[in-house]
Amino acid sequence: MTQASPYTEPDHLVVTAPSLEVGMAWVQQQLGVSMAPRIGGQHERLGTHNALLSLGAGFYLEVIAIDPAGSIPARARWFGMDELPSDAPPRLAHWVARTDDIEAAVAASPIATGEITPMRRGTLAWLITIAADGRLPCAGLMPSLIQWHSQPHPASALPDLGCRLQRLVLSHPAPAELGAALAAVGIEDARIVLREGRQTAIEAVISTPYGERVLPG
Repeated sequence: MTQASPYTEPDHLVVTAPSLEVGMAWVQQQLGVSMAPRIGGQHERLGTHNALLSLGAGFYLEVIAIDPAGSIPARARWFGMDELPSDAPPRLAHWVARTDDIEAAVAASPIATGEITPMRRGTLAWLITIAADGRLPCAGLMPSLIQWHSQPHPASALPDLGCRLQRLVLSHPAPAELGAALAAVGIEDARIVLREGRQTAIEAVISTPYGERVLPG
């Protein structure tokens, strides 16, 4: 008897930036909406901080940067941030998918998603997969996996500025293999579009009050 896949769905997009201010300004330039005042916080364990933008119920965009006031972590930071040059431009680097059974999802994935790591920020608590070296799985195309241990979802506290994800376009030399990996962890979402490309690439098409805009990777 085949074991059922865990229930898994997109949770948030990850924009990496050299600073929160630069990342927030880039998002405003790309989408036409302001992330100010900043809503987010610090990740003391990993020496980073973030700002959030609602993309509808249960989904958001995160700008994340190394916290200049934070401590140096004992392990590699997530989302490949230790490898970012100080002048690296902001970009859509990754996405995160939430699951109801992170251990089962990690075990089912044919692509290594990282170690299950407990995290906390304020009243929020969750488990998330982070590679030991901090690098992104499949160059950012395979999502990190998250299981929230707190309620409500962070998106519920964010103002709705009328932005929604329309398509998350993942380009890969072997899209069928990536698609099989996504299916193995239980991800079936019509907004995820797989394309064949000579190199890996990610971009998000987002509807805004000003029409569709693109966040490039």
